[in-house]
Amino acid sequence: MATPDFILDIRATAGHQLLLLPGVSVVVLDDDGRVLLGRRADTGKWAIIGGIPEPGEQPATTAVREVFEETAVRCVPERIILVQALKPITYPNGDRCQFMDTSFLCRAVGGEARVNDDESLEVGWFPVDALPELADFDLTRIKRALSDEPTWFDATVAE
Repeated sequence: MATPDFILDIRATAGHQLLLLPGVSVVVLDDDGRVLLGRRADTGKWAIIGGIPEPGEQPATTAVREVFEETAVRCVPERIILVQALKPITYPNGDRCQFMDTSFLCRAVGGEARVNDDESLEVGWFPVDALPELADFDLTRIKRALSDEPTWFDATVAE
């Protein structure tokens, strides 16, 4: 996955130290209730679509932009399904990040699903009862998107 230029600029002075970064993930459904997934170029695994907001960009705008950039599908945000601080990760180059993820449910409104950049090996629509192997992260978000429950967040208060 391409690292945004603004993060490369930060890394030039911050080195590998832990950065708290915003992230957006997107569960896109079509009119048939299928889920849009991409098989990631960096891991080879199927996943929901996601990315990092540009400075000043609203999370919903990021969701729409990332879906189009990666899959050529046009979508509109319907609701926030989940907000969650993810566990810190260390990349092979030693960079450490922790993402504050805002997950959206979006409805597809146009375009034909196809690989539209170098971040995906494949993209496609999948019926909910025939999903490929997915990480728990993705399955949780899909489940939340399909429910009528309010936005999920961890309400635990640290003492």
